Amino acid sequence: MLQTLFKFKGGLTLPHHKQESAGTPIVAAPLPEQLVIPLSQSMGSAATPVVAVGDKVLKGQLIGRAEGWISAAVHASTSGTVVALEPRPTPHPSGLSSLAVVIAPDGEDRWIERQRVDYQTLSPEAVRQCLQEAGVVGLGGAAFPSHAKIRAQHPVADLLINGAECEPYITCDDRLMRERADEIVAGIGVLRDLLEPERIKIGVEDNKPEAIAALRAAIAAAGESFTVIVMPTRYPAGSLKQLARVLTGKEIPVNKLPADLGLQSFNVATAQAIWRAIQHGEPVVRRVVTLTGNVEQPGNWEVPIGMPIRDLLALARPKDDTDGILMGGPMMGIPLPTLDAPIVKASNCLIARSPARFPAPSPEMPCIRCGACARACPQELQPYELYWWSRAKQFDKAEAYSLANCIECGCCAYVCPASIPLVQYFRFAKGEIRARDREQAAAEAARSRFEFRQFREAREKAEKAEKLAKAAAAQAEKAAAATKASAAENVPTNPEASTPANVVTTASASDLPDAQTAKQALIAAALERARAKKAGVGEGVASTTVANSTTDEAPATLETVATAAAPEGEGGA
Repeated sequence: MLQTLFKFKGGLTLPHHKQESAGTPIVAAPLPEQLVIPLSQSMGSAATPVVAVGDKVLKGQLIGRAEGWISAAVHASTSGTVVALEPRPTPHPSGLSSLAVVIAPDGEDRWIERQRVDYQTLSPEAVRQCLQEAGVVGLGGAAFPSHAKIRAQHPVADLLINGAECEPYITCDDRLMRERADEIVAGIGVLRDLLEPERIKIGVEDNKPEAIAALRAAIAAAGESFTVIVMPTRYPAGSLKQLARVLTGKEIPVNKLPADLGLQSFNVATAQAIWRAIQHGEPVVRRVVTLTGNVEQPGNWEVPIGMPIRDLLALARPKDDTDGILMGGPMMGIPLPTLDAPIVKASNCLIARSPARFPAPSPEMPCIRCGACARACPQELQPYELYWWSRAKQFDKAEAYSLANCIECGCCAYVCPASIPLVQYFRFAKGEIRARDREQAAAEAARSRFEFRQFREAREKAEKAEKLAKAAAAQAEKAAAATKASAAENVPTNPEASTPANVVTTASASDLPDAQTAKQALIAAALERARAKKAGVGEGVASTTVANSTTDEAPATLETVATAAAPEGEGGA
């Protein structure tokens, strides 16, 4: 009934290759000579180092503080000495380096002082803070910080626990469910208390009967009511969208989050890590890794975070014809360019390749539009159309054909008779679209800043003009008031005093002759002084002459001078 009601279209039935590594118990890997612990181990911001070269650290000690909400802390995987803080290669196809803390173990493996977290007495926010500080991320491969998923903004109807482990070769979750089912169930109980879902469903593929039995026994022993749902073995049933569709019948649109539909999902290894962090105060410093493929001793090892891949592979003894290493499964795994990279929290499997197990792909041929890729696509897309538009760099067309819905599972490339690496084209197109969107967002932000600057300058100019206008109006009003007050103070009470002192009044007729006579006398005196000076007479004589101006010559002289000094029109009067 499950397969009839809840199943997804497409997908593949692949050779399992799980029996090669699932038959042996988990073994603790020995400590290497050096641990290289990258500070970027989650889908989010890298941690900030809080140690320096030469510092002594203990197992579980914080060495990288989480920066921002989508980030997780990083801790020392064992006790020892920090010998370097420098960029080191990371397990990524690019081979690029990132900042890492290099620790030389002292062999004592001494823990920090650990304390149990009584999460039932703490607020949900405090519990999320504890999980962030413990560095708990999704251990299924995505490495998304788990505390951010627990912060549900919508009511959770279905809490989904992913135990599908659908990719071939990988068995780390299978062995974990077999051997530590009680801790997984306890971790699910913590998630239940934090999220308060209506239903809890644990999905496990039907090729893991021992794990299914172990989980059901642990649930019964704990007195819980969790439901273990046996899923048909079909790749990619472990993908979140396919898992949700199989277990609940709901489809998650590309523009929606699982929480928008009342769903939340965690890997079984993540649930166990949450329990270890809450119950024992242990941060994530180790994880179970599958070593398989072209090796003499396949199996599952519990590995300290930061162990160099070269040292870990030596435990499985790769065969001589090994020609490369895949991290992850054969469908979605990534080829490692160097074995100097370390194990990180997202490392769940290492597969040794060989020409016999992984033959070289055939040369790429033209697409014949057979439709095999469309029939295999679990997202019900048309990969051949996406291929044409991605190759032609017509990304708008690719988006119109729902490129964003592609989960990059590789089913289309697996069945393509033309050996076209379709997933690589789709990844290229997605990267170009993201780059274009970033450029558009930056341009839009710059335009918004420019428009706001113009608006601010116009507003400031208007405010300044308004202030100046108000000041000018105030000055004019003040001047008008002062003029009015001054006029009021100068109003005379006697009409005779109304003429200002600096106004020349019209002289009477009797006053004019006296004024003219005085002027003529002054002119005559000046002429006498000039004449006396010319004749050599001293100033005293000139003074006497002026004083005795009643001689007979005086009237003639005065008359001559007056006539010469008179303006034109007055001399003949």
